[in-house]
Amino acid sequence: MKRKILLGVLSLLLTGIINAQTFNDIYKKEIVDNQKINYPFLREADVVRSKRYQRMIDLREKINQPLYYPTTSVNDGRKNFISVILDEVKAGRLNVYDINIAVDTLPVSLTYTDVNAALGASERRIQVQDLNTGLPKDTVITESTKIDEVKMLLLYEEWYFDKKHSKLDVRIIGICPIRVYTDLATNRQRRDQTFWIRYDEARDILSQKEAFNPYNDAQRISFDDIFMQRRFSSYIFGESNVYNDRPITEYSVGKDAMFEAERIKTALFDFEHDLWEY
Repeated sequence: MKRKILLGVLSLLLTGIINAQTFNDIYKKEIVDNQKINYPFLREADVVRSKRYQRMIDLREKINQPLYYPTTSVNDGRKNFISVILDEVKAGRLNVYDINIAVDTLPVSLTYTDVNAALGASERRIQVQDLNTGLPKDTVITESTKIDEVKMLLLYEEWYFDKKHSKLDVRIIGICPIRVYTDLATNRQRRDQTFWIRYDEARDILSQKEAFNPYNDAQRISFDDIFMQRRFSSYIFGESNVYNDRPITEYSVGKDAMFEAERIKTALFDFEHDLWEY
């Protein structure tokens, strides 16, 4: 009798393990869940210097592709960064904000419909010929959200020196997806800012969403890991300045803009380097 009970318990345990796995898994994957690392406590008195920067991430670069792909959901349920954001906005678990408001205040919230419109979803009316009567008739064409056109991300972040821990550190304040597409009216490429999300509001979500690790399938990472561990390539787009925080593109173009971005990055590096004696 005891043997039958023991076999029954083992059977239930094995059934639970099998049901917890997906079809493609050989073991239960749960490391990504709830692995967000909290920020260290920071006092105003400990920040002796800070500077805010805008940083552009081009998702077409190879190192940044885990943020861009897959553009459609794959068998294991993995999604790209913008798809995760859209799903959470649709479910009402994440707020998004108007791009025309100062990013450090972000008071104007947008709806899911507004977000879809910013990402290319629209309806337009055209006239086509009726096959039965030969007369023109109005037809509505619905354009779906163009997730694959989000090819850049604009980060708004603050670099500061923490004298308590004697280190230069950074915190991301906001992220703005950039839609890159060809305007059919002018036949020219456009880069439109869509909306802002507060990174501190999105961290709980991003820390539980798996991103692809191109180096090791067993070492799973989250989207929060990508941003917190700086696993991306980027360039400086602007810094806080007296001219209404204007970006580099407003006063430099081409190679001059690239050199200006390098100058700002070098100034940030030199500040940290000059803090120490060798």
